[in-house]
Amino acid sequence: MTANVLGKNRGAQVITISGAPIRDTSGQLRMTTIEATGPDARISLGDVIDNWFRTDRAVMPRDAVYPSGGNIKEIEQHNAEQMQQSQDAATEAALRYLRLGDKNVKVTLKLADVGGPSAGLLFSLGIVDKLDGDGSGGDLTGGRNIAGTGTIDTDGKVGAVGGVALKTQAARRDGATVFLVPRAECGDAKSQLPKGLRLVPVTTLQGAVDSLAALEKGKGSVPSC
Repeated sequence: MTANVLGKNRGAQVITISGAPIRDTSGQLRMTTIEATGPDARISLGDVIDNWFRTDRAVMPRDAVYPSGGNIKEIEQHNAEQMQQSQDAATEAALRYLRLGDKNVKVTLKLADVGGPSAGLLFSLGIVDKLDGDGSGGDLTGGRNIAGTGTIDTDGKVGAVGGVALKTQAARRDGATVFLVPRAECGDAKSQLPKGLRLVPVTTLQGAVDSLAALEKGKGSVPSC
């Protein structure tokens, strides 16, 4: 699935900011995530065979998706904790980038039924776009439908997440024309890249902002996989 972090998801605003002026934004910043079968799901050999050759699905060992040894409640708690840590890191990285770390700015992030850390980069970009745009009055997206994935730490470093080939499919299906991908996962992203989707590799929040600004203004170099 994908969700536009600049707007609402299931009726709730994804990013809410108080304590600083907020910009009206155009375009979309879509986080992407994989919808996995439940940790207690029974998968038959027929299910494996049916899904093995599909480009919009992947067959993976349970331990590659869920922590080993945990029951359902423990797994859900683990995913929720990862999401909260991701949101906290994304907020701090964005406010540091904007030099607002010591100001009275409060950010609330809400994304229903999504766990794990993979939305971190898009959360940070959404905060930056709402507070500062491209830094010169324009939108960070340039009015485009931008998608992407990647963890982020408080220093703004972007990390790999997995499942990128499936995420590019979902992003293009939902109208994205640009996909921000952790540089380390360029190979996976290119393996089943849908037509009409441009890959832009990133390693830091600063690099992602610079690439989007270059796309928006048509000036400067934009890296490619």
